[in-house]
Amino acid sequence: MLFKYLFIITLIILFVPPVRRFVFYLLVGRKLVKQQEQQENKRSKTREGEIRVDKRPGTNDTSPYKGGEYVDYEEVK
Repeated sequence: MLFKYLFIITLIILFVPPVRRFVFYLLVGRKLVKQQEQQENKRSKTREGEIRVDKRPGTNDTSPYKGGEYVDYEEVK
């Protein structure tokens, strides 16, 4: 009996697009809407047309990378 109800619910979800959209909204849609609102809030902090320049990181002379080894090559004609 329970299997029959689960089977019917599964068929409805699979083959009826409005039900599928509603179930998708319940499972995933709310989180997507919240994320979009957060991104809009971040964008609205700066005025339209305002230019924002990020500073470049300072150069560290203590970098472990000291260049590379040079490899001899022969020109092939």
